[in-house]
Amino acid sequence: MAMGKQVLAWRFWMIAKIDRSAWRKTSRQFLRYALIGVVTNLGGYTLYILLTHWGGTPKLTMTALYCVGAALSFIANRRLTFQHQGMMAFVGIRYLIVQGSGYLLNFLLLVVFVDWWGFAHQIVQATAIIVVACYLFVLSKIFVFAPHRL
Repeated sequence: MAMGKQVLAWRFWMIAKIDRSAWRKTSRQFLRYALIGVVTNLGGYTLYILLTHWGGTPKLTMTALYCVGAALSFIANRRLTFQHQGMMAFVGIRYLIVQGSGYLLNFLLLVVFVDWWGFAHQIVQATAIIVVACYLFVLSKIFVFAPHRL
């Protein structure tokens, strides 16, 4: 009986050790992702404010800047955040799917909160950047840059 308890204790300890290791890895990835996001989104949001101030519509301006930001983000996050070495074709397709859904989320947030409910587009877009970034991190981690398993 004592041997059985030792085996169970050892298994529990190993699972806890794996979980802590995975948590640390995810925390480091999120920190890198956040740093890259702050740099790219600060520049993107500044351009958004300037372009809408000069007459650009919020949704069209967001669309153009989203495409540029997604391309820059792919390069930086693939190399620096997730250090992914897999095949570009598969990762690229998954990345486009995830970014497309992130774009739709951002677009819908602008439609609902600006067009329907009358909130200021500057505040909605600033909030949308954070919401979409968290959404994209989770999907990038579990879908786009996840280790390939057959």
